[in-house]
Amino acid sequence: MNLSEFKSLLHQLDVITFKLPNGEHIPAHFHITEIGLLTRNYIDCGGKLREDKSINVQLWYSTDMEHRLKPSKLLNIIEQSERLIDLGEYEMEIEYQQETIAKFGLTFCENQFELTTKQTACLAEDQCGIPESKTKMNLKELTTGASCCPPGGNCC
Repeated sequence: MNLSEFKSLLHQLDVITFKLPNGEHIPAHFHITEIGLLTRNYIDCGGKLREDKSINVQLWYSTDMEHRLKPSKLLNIIEQSERLIDLGEYEMEIEYQQETIAKFGLTFCENQFELTTKQTACLAEDQCGIPESKTKMNLKELTTGASCCPPGGNCC
């Protein structure tokens, strides 16, 4: 989800809710502690120079159980950030403290924001010698043509 999609959804909400990939919700008394533009310059394992940009939003909560961030207040925070930083229309990433700082993607479903898992990957598989993955099958699980197409079944 990019920033304009996020802001558009905030305009439609009365309450902001974030759901973790495991189904738990981030406590309703969360704070937004950072909004920023992250630029990552790097070389992949194939020697190609790359640049990624994303909008980073950090969620955090403390003991102030009565704190509730309204959508209008978050929109105001975003607008203040946009006046100081050219955030652009990049994908948003959410940081949230778990065993370590975890980084998530963001989607929206059933009136709540859902944090999605992110995965690492080789960006130069063709140059790293990584073989194509092959589907592993158990021969016992294979079916014969007779069992999948019974007599009179009109599938042959």
